[in-house]
Amino acid sequence: MLRIGIAGLGFMGMVHYLSYQRVRGVKVAAIATPEPERRAGDWRGIKGNFGPPGEKMDLSGIETFATVDEMIEQADIDAVDITLPPALHMPAAIRALKAGKHVFSEKPIAMTIADGKKMVKAAAKANRSLLVGHVLPFFPEYAWALKAIRSGKYGQVLGGSFRRVISDPTWLTNYWTVDQVGGPMLDLHVHDAHFIRLVFGKPDSLSTVGRMHEGLPEFWHTQFQFESGATVEATSGTIDQQGRPFDHGFEIHLEDATLVFEFAVMGDSGRYLCPPTLLTSTGKAKEAKLTGGDPMDAFAAELKEVTRCFASGEPSDILGADLALDAVEMCHAQSTSLASGRRVRL
Repeated sequence: MLRIGIAGLGFMGMVHYLSYQRVRGVKVAAIATPEPERRAGDWRGIKGNFGPPGEKMDLSGIETFATVDEMIEQADIDAVDITLPPALHMPAAIRALKAGKHVFSEKPIAMTIADGKKMVKAAAKANRSLLVGHVLPFFPEYAWALKAIRSGKYGQVLGGSFRRVISDPTWLTNYWTVDQVGGPMLDLHVHDAHFIRLVFGKPDSLSTVGRMHEGLPEFWHTQFQFESGATVEATSGTIDQQGRPFDHGFEIHLEDATLVFEFAVMGDSGRYLCPPTLLTSTGKAKEAKLTGGDPMDAFAAELKEVTRCFASGEPSDILGADLALDAVEMCHAQSTSLASGRRVRL
C-alpha cells in the first residue's frame, strides 16, 4: 500500500484526496494544512469550479500537520502530493525529495525554468520519482485524441489548433501576480502547452500576438513551428465578461483524419459546441462515443498513473517532469514573444 501525504488543502488538495479514494493500492496517510478547522475535518469552506462542495470529513487514521515540513519529517509516508500555490511547488518538492519521498506536484512544475530544473536535479540525486499533474490528457476528449494519434492508424500528425479561454477569475487572489500564479499563461494555457508538447514534440520557434494586463499576457494567439514542418496555433487567455466562464477545444490534423471538439460553459450550463468527432478521409464525420464525463474521473485516472509509476519505479510518458518543464519553457517563450513583438526560438 502506497502511503501519500497531501501538502496543502485547498480546492485541488480536496480533489486529490477524493480521487485517491477511487484508486487501488494507495492511501492518504497524512495531510498538511495551516487551517485548524480543515485539519479537524471541516472542509465546508473549500469551493471550486467543478466537483462536489467541501463538507465535514472523517479524517480518522490520517495524521494531520500544520506545516509541510512537519509532515515530511514526521509522517509515515512514501510520497508527497503537492497542491500548494504554484510559487511553493519548488521548495516543498525539494524538501520532500531530499527526505527520500517521491513527489507528485500540481502544474505548473514551477514558476520559472530554473526552479523546475532544480526539482528535476533533486529528484535525480535522490533517485526518486518526480511527476507533475497535467491532468488534461486524462479528460475523455483529450484521451481519445491522444489514443488516435498514438495508434498511427491515421498517419502522422500534421498540425492543428487549440483553444482555452476563461472569464477573469476575480475570486482568485494573486492571479495576476507574476511570481505567485503568473496569470492565464502559467495557470491556464500551460495545459495546452503540455498537450502540444506531448503530441508534436518541442517546437523550434513560436510567435505570439495579443494583449497584456498588469504586465502579464491576458489574451493571445500563438503560432508554433516544429522541425517536422508541423504548424500549431493556440488561442488562450481571459475575457472580462462572466457570461462564458469556460471554453476549450481543438482541431488536430493527421494525414488521414481530422479530430475536432469544442466545449463551453454558457451561464450556468456546459455543452458541446462541437462534440468530439473524427473526420475521415472518406468524407464521414464519426462522433466519438466517450465515457467518463465527470472531471473527477479524469483526476482518478491521473492518480492511478501516479500510483502505478511510484509503485513500479517506471517513468510516465504523460506526467514526466521533462514534459512539464518544456511546457513552462513554452509559456515563458510566448510571454517574451508577446512583450517584444518578435519570434522566439526555443
